[in-house]
This record gives sequence, C-alpha cells and structure tokens, in this order.
Amino acid sequence: MSAFWAEFMGTFLLLFVGNGVVANVVLKQTKAAGDPGSWIMITTAWGLAVYIGVVVAGPYSGAHLNPAVSLALWLNTDLTTSQLGTYVLAQLLGAAAGTTLNYFFYKPHYDITENGAAIRGSFCTAPSFDKTWNNFLSEAMGAFVLVFVVFYISPASLEADPSIPIGLGSVGALPVGLLVWVIGLGLGGTTGYAINPARDLGPRIMHQLLPIKHKIDSGWSYAWIPVCAPLAGAALAWWIKELLLTTV
Repeated sequence: MSAFWAEFMGTFLLLFVGNGVVANVVLKQTKAAGDPGSWIMITTAWGLAVYIGVVVAGPYSGAHLNPAVSLALWLNTDLTTSQLGTYVLAQLLGAAAGTTLNYFFYKPHYDITENGAAIRGSFCTAPSFDKTWNNFLSEAMGAFVLVFVVFYISPASLEADPSIPIGLGSVGALPVGLLVWVIGLGLGGTTGYAINPARDLGPRIMHQLLPIKHKIDSGWSYAWIPVCAPLAGAALAWWIKELLLTTV
C-alpha cells in the first residue's frame, strides 16, 4: 500500500469511527442518545479511533493522520515537501470520505434529528464560547501536547531503522491512542479538540455539500481556527523540542 492510500485509509477509519460515536450520542433514537456518560464515550472512542488508524497506516506511511503531525515532521526534516503535500491531501480526502460514510450509516437518525447544531457537531467542531483567541489557544495547545509528547514517547524510534516510516506509527498505536484520549479528557471541553486540520475541514466541507435535513450553516467564520491553530501548535512543539535539545 502506498503512503497516500495508507494516510487516506487511516484517516478514513479515524473519522468514520470518531464521528460515528458523536452521531451515536447526539442524534435521535440511537442506542446512546442522551447517555449521561457521553463525554467519556466520545473521548474514549476518538482515542481508540486513532489507535485503529495507526494500526492500519503505520507500516506504510508512518500514520500521521493529521496535517499538524506531518508539518512537525517536515520541520524535523523527516518528510520532504512533496511528501508533505501528498500526506495532507490524503488526510483531507480520507476525512471527507469517512464522515460521508458515517452520514449514510446514520442517515435514518439524521433525517429525524431537528437540532441543527447537534447535526453539525457530528461533522466538525464548534467552541463552547465564541472567544477567538481563547479558542485559538485551546486548539494550538491541544496540538502542541500531541506533537510534543509524540517526539518524546520513544525518541530512539524516530532515529531508528530508516526503512520504517516516521509518524505516529513509529511510537506505537496504543501510546498515541491513550495520548489522544487524555487530551480529550483534559483539554477538549473548550472547542471539542479538533487538534487536526483534516479532521475538521474535510467533514465541514461535506456538511456544507451533503443534502442533510434540518442542517444549519457550516460555521465557516470559525473554521479557520481548527485549521490554523493546530498547525501553529505543532510548529511550536517542534521549535521547543529543538530548543531543549540544542540549547538548554
């Protein structure tokens, strides 16, 4: 499997399962509708969705599944500019495809759900409070923790066998899944912790395009934050990692 298709399939599975749990919680007449433990369900399933994506894509592409991760590894010279473009395109298309399948999977429930905000929430993120710089900080710091810790989970693995693709798969599916889980539990309450431009933008585009009953606007005035902030957080994580290694 090529790196493109590995990133596509890994991100496809990430969004199909990840947005699937959100749909299961927020849509009408699902088995989990109104469950009082919904936040635990959502954060746990997203962590395990990352685990699934890494298991599939890791051996072939390194399993970045996130343009912020790809950017950090490009800054670290582990990825060429051409590879960066390929990875990001695959991630965006995979995210769009995964959330589209999720829509058809849950379509009878979408059709009877009249809460437009809940419907949009099963595609893309929205902040608890519309505070631009706080929202930006939340997304940037969530991505910072993700990328910074990945650099340190197993430093030796990032410099090991050059035949093994560098990425989340280099440090293991389970550690990365647990990392995403704890980020959601600890830092996800402000914006829903997209921490992944492809995870938010691909599904937001599909929310705009799909003929969903009762849908509201796709929240484009907010959409730049879950795209730009994770990239900024990833770049900051790389810069601080370099600073600590070379200066302190």
